[in-house]
Amino acid sequence: MKVALPLLFATAATAWNFDNERNREPIKLSMWHQQKAVSPLGTQFKVSTPLANPLGGSLRFVENSGVCETTPGVFQASGYADLNANQSMWFWFFEARNNASTAPLSIWLNGGPGSSSMIGLFQEHGPCRITNDSRSVTLNPNSWNEASHMLYIDQPVGVGYSHGTLAVTGSLAAAKAVYQLLQIFFADPTFSKYTTDSFALWTESYGGHYGPAFAHYFEQQNAIVDAGQGNGLVKINLKTLGIGNGLTDPLSQYPEYVNFALNNGYVQTTTTAAITRANTSLWSSNGCITQINNCAATLASSTCSSAQSFCNNNVLSPLAGSRNVYDVRTTSSAYPPDITTFLRNTTMMKLIGAESTWTETNNNVYSNFQSTGDWMKSSSPDLAAVVDSGVRTHIFAGDADYICNCFGVEAMLKSLPSKLQSSFNAQAFSNFTVNGVHAGLFKNAGTLSYLRVAAAGHEVPAYGTTGLQVGQAALVMFKQVMQGLSISSA
Repeated sequence: MKVALPLLFATAATAWNFDNERNREPIKLSMWHQQKAVSPLGTQFKVSTPLANPLGGSLRFVENSGVCETTPGVFQASGYADLNANQSMWFWFFEARNNASTAPLSIWLNGGPGSSSMIGLFQEHGPCRITNDSRSVTLNPNSWNEASHMLYIDQPVGVGYSHGTLAVTGSLAAAKAVYQLLQIFFADPTFSKYTTDSFALWTESYGGHYGPAFAHYFEQQNAIVDAGQGNGLVKINLKTLGIGNGLTDPLSQYPEYVNFALNNGYVQTTTTAAITRANTSLWSSNGCITQINNCAATLASSTCSSAQSFCNNNVLSPLAGSRNVYDVRTTSSAYPPDITTFLRNTTMMKLIGAESTWTETNNNVYSNFQSTGDWMKSSSPDLAAVVDSGVRTHIFAGDADYICNCFGVEAMLKSLPSKLQSSFNAQAFSNFTVNGVHAGLFKNAGTLSYLRVAAAGHEVPAYGTTGLQVGQAALVMFKQVMQGLSISSA
């Protein structure tokens, strides 16, 4: 069972508009870059070969395609960071709708491993959302670019619109590739101004691995830059880490599948007999917990990969029963609506500069991660290091999600080896309300906060509740965290 998400896409119901193209001086291109200047569908890219980037690579992109963000005056760009001649990573950037000159920059990564970040863009919190019939789209009033510049990245290479040699087999290698993309991005004169003092990393699902690993790696690189040894690297001023319904620490999270199957407050997910069998598989002498501990002790790829297979086949999958693993309130997978057909439309692809067939999840990427057992290797030490460095860290979870359920996320936080652990655990939950409507429960301790979002599945911003719009509570949460605030009712 993959921690992967269904996907959405949206464009505003207005005519395509190319009138806002920015003028830039032509760049002299090498033969390789000249060949890359036009996509297979005929899109003319703007191409840069930033000499200041010590990691190499170049950027190709289309400005103001008219797809998705149609708010007047709001800049957008989509295209590729060519890490090398054989690896191209897709990105889609949206400028903040408000206070663009001072707004922070946030990147968004979906999980999988191997799932496209177009999920987050089009189903959750991007500037536009697909309608339930998957045929039309609307502007999203609760887009996260209301409060931040947003950069959505399909990673690792091979995911979504990204294409090329599949070389990444774990979270650290994925972090290094995205770090290279950011160096290429910030070296380009169009985007260098977004190198702000406030950079945020937001992610979900397998992002429980990605977020801690990426943030910790970025901080390690920042230390090199601060020591004057960066050789031209741009400092990534990481101030915020946000993780939604994340898989971070299997040892603390897997036992909670049994608890959640029985006590989620919505529905028992499967039969009592199936729950009993799964519980036996969890705690038997060579069961899931023993295998997770063996993985932690050795970090051997074969040991950790075997643990993943055993635990998912004997605990995670059977406990889901017939329920939707992303929203236990239903057995249907119709929501959020599918966006595959839309994202594979060649007219739309040409407009945005996409040059490969979009896929929701790349199974080969997933298999590469599985081969190393990355899934079962805890990211809690990295998360604790990031928290203890002073980065504002916000964890959130929809209470109807099964696959990375709130009980497991809360168990992970309870055991987090951070300086803030005792003070966080001492806090009682408080009610989170938005405009007087109950929207969840929260805890704060220093720069660490947690929100259990009521009536939300795996993709928290894709949900609303009686009295609140889809994504409204999630936007309130996002704004508070991005302003450096603790979570509170609004």
